Amino acid sequence: MPPPVARGRVFRYGSYTMDAERGTLSCGYSLDGREFTERVTLAPGPRWHTEAARAAARLVFLLAGVSYYKTAAPPVIDLGQTTLTDAELAFLREFYLQGLGEFAYRNTLDLAPLRIEARRADAHQNAREPATQRKALVPFGGGIDSIVVVERVRRLADVALFVVSRPGDRFAAIEEPAAVTGLPVVRAEREIDPQLLRSAELGFLNGHVPVTGILSAAAVLAAVLENRDAVVMSNEWSASVPTLRYQGRPVNHQYSKSADFEAAFRGVLAGYELPEYFSWLRDRAELWVGREFAALDAYHGSFRSCNKAFYADPARRLDHWCGQCDKCCFIDLILAPFLPATTLKRIFTQAGEPLEDPGLAGKFRALLGAGAKPFECVGEVNECRAAVLLAARRDDRAGCHLLRDLAAEVAGWPDAPSAADAAAMLAPLGENFIPAGYR
Repeated sequence: MPPPVARGRVFRYGSYTMDAERGTLSCGYSLDGREFTERVTLAPGPRWHTEAARAAARLVFLLAGVSYYKTAAPPVIDLGQTTLTDAELAFLREFYLQGLGEFAYRNTLDLAPLRIEARRADAHQNAREPATQRKALVPFGGGIDSIVVVERVRRLADVALFVVSRPGDRFAAIEEPAAVTGLPVVRAEREIDPQLLRSAELGFLNGHVPVTGILSAAAVLAAVLENRDAVVMSNEWSASVPTLRYQGRPVNHQYSKSADFEAAFRGVLAGYELPEYFSWLRDRAELWVGREFAALDAYHGSFRSCNKAFYADPARRLDHWCGQCDKCCFIDLILAPFLPATTLKRIFTQAGEPLEDPGLAGKFRALLGAGAKPFECVGEVNECRAAVLLAARRDDRAGCHLLRDLAAEVAGWPDAPSAADAAAMLAPLGENFIPAGYR
């Protein structure tokens, strides 16, 4: 295996091109002579020629670069001919530093000295016109968060789903619940440079990138092309809670789902005549989402958040819950207070319900804070503890020995959530960025 790529290099932004007839955006980057190209394909049409589409495409170009920068994580990023306002420069630096926090932690890198070289542009003064007709685009992943948001927002606006996949690929875990909504689907195909699939062979560094940020920018572009006034995300309150702290800094697996990212990205968008961007769940805990989803019976047979449903290789992709991964454990736990035990057993029927498997005790304890929190999109420790205590009180869970043992353990902790704490998690928490028309 070749040695890792040296960090003394400079990562360079090249240029981006838009092809309205094909509906493609091509983004170019380079590192020490090695060229990378990423393509995003959306519906072709005349709106590609608008200033709004060009502004949105530029943001995709800016954020998509992170996937190629991390192949070597050099100390300098050169934006080349692309100019940035002061706000954009600050936003982009945080996107790299915070968004690659987990990547840096796992690769024992210090990205704090990162220098971004860019020519300055004047601040944009464009004002967004108030929407006269609410037309929302909701990025849809097929899990409980995006399902709940769709069902809430469709009461307030004309809604279409936004789904991203690789060229020629579809995820059944997204397509099946999307079909249940009965809503139109706006599709994007994202084609990453094939060199990234050869990371080990080429000696690239590897690890987590803030992909939700990249897809958020793509969603804004899609909303422009579809003439929609808002991109409505499904990122809940707990996404802002760091996974851990390292060298005095927070490391958040979900940074690009956090309130900090949302606020900063909104600040950048505000300088252009672009759609609104906000998360409808920003002030809602996953415990609240679990309760809301429990009432949406039509989706109980189709939703799936299991990691193994989203493997890039279709041959390895499961068409059912694996019942073993951290996401399976978390979804089972957060729904257990609100769904009958028989319903959850039916959802996990092929692999078995995680709460019925004593061998998964360690994974549940990690969710409860008695072990290292997994680098996954899972809820905050205290809401997981509240879920355990609430679920254990259900009559139909009397025979669940693992749940009983976990609840007894949590109840004995001095910081165990009280009934009042649990009730507070079922109410809005903190601030949100939701415009008045979407409340």
